[in-house]
Amino acid sequence: MRLRLVVFACLMTAVGSIVAPSLANAAPRHNHHLTIAATPNPVPSGEGVVIYGRLFGSNVGSQPIALYHHISGSGRGYTLIQRTTTDSAGFYEFTRAEGVVTTNRSWFVRGPHASHSRTIQERVIALVSVTPSTTSTDTSTPVTFTGSVSPLHPFERVVLQEQNGSSDDWSSVKSGFTGASSNYSISYRWRRPGAHDVRVVFPGDFRNIRGVSSPMTVVVQQAQVPDFTINTSNPIADEGSGVTISGVLYMPGSTTTRDPNVVVQLWGRRARQGPFFVLADATTGPDGSYSFTQAGLTTNTVYYVATMPLTHTKRRRTSLLYQGVRDALTFQAGTTSANTGQTVTFTGTVLPDKAGHSIYLQKLGKDGDWHTVEVRPVRHNSTFQFRWTIGAPGSHTFRARIASDGANVGAASAPVTITATAPPASSLPPGS
Repeated sequence: MRLRLVVFACLMTAVGSIVAPSLANAAPRHNHHLTIAATPNPVPSGEGVVIYGRLFGSNVGSQPIALYHHISGSGRGYTLIQRTTTDSAGFYEFTRAEGVVTTNRSWFVRGPHASHSRTIQERVIALVSVTPSTTSTDTSTPVTFTGSVSPLHPFERVVLQEQNGSSDDWSSVKSGFTGASSNYSISYRWRRPGAHDVRVVFPGDFRNIRGVSSPMTVVVQQAQVPDFTINTSNPIADEGSGVTISGVLYMPGSTTTRDPNVVVQLWGRRARQGPFFVLADATTGPDGSYSFTQAGLTTNTVYYVATMPLTHTKRRRTSLLYQGVRDALTFQAGTTSANTGQTVTFTGTVLPDKAGHSIYLQKLGKDGDWHTVEVRPVRHNSTFQFRWTIGAPGSHTFRARIASDGANVGAASAPVTITATAPPASSLPPGS
């Protein structure tokens, strides 16, 4: 009986290999006659990938090459997914279209005469989006951050992080979980006024490596003094521009009866630096309103408005008002057209001076959101440079993003688009 079972099992194995010839249980060992490489690697989920290499030996032209892959966590072996032939020098090339490579996987290729490549691991970055319910709030009102993780990652942990200082150093402040549709919602309230840069991180799993959303800046004000308000015309102003600081003075303890013809003073200081100084005087109008104009802003500033104390009159003042001033970035590419596998250099400047601060190269993902792909320090002369290897053919859009640092609110540059074309496989960097 045991012999019959063994024979039957062998027969079914043979039948299975005939019915599904495209399925390999495991990748073969590299025999050094066939090389393989992939670009880009890692790759943001959903972007195209070019897989290429070379067959060595005699009679290498017009030889068949078969590409196999194994999707991480699928429980299956290696599957034949594409075929091509070598050129006259033995080079071959495969293009996996956009929207195909969404999770981690492994590649290898087979050629003629039992030749086969090594196996390479393609790491695929999860795409994380984030949208705040508001980008300007106060210390009494929480902000809700919503977004999604792509591809689908239901019931998995995501983390809200806040940046520390000017480096690529982030602290986790709260976590949550995606729902059945891979969407999440995290609410958080700040007790400290100022500009807070936050992002959401998906830690990664067997299907995708770690994904990080683009940083978002939220300006948090102190809660208003009800009978003496203060506001800004623009919570985050561009470097070198101006704003209007305004509000209403009410009679003490009232929010309906206004206090006209009162002399008020605007006080200010650079954020987190030194004492306050008087910047300007004004008089409240018949409706109790006041207004000050501040021009040529270069750094984040904290303001408040106070009444000038007269005989037997108690001095009154507003809450602190945080005025953000955005960095100015320039960003350009060495070329706007490139071949797959070609390295493109991006350069730019930051104003005011941000030497030593971290700056991010971001790529527009297939989900329509920006995703960080590279981090570099700003040079001593406040310039920066990135070098990025272009992946599959098509349009690739990039920008630079710098985070807030206390002195200024972070900013993003204007985007630059690179058009990539597929060159002959023989011109691509060599595989192994």
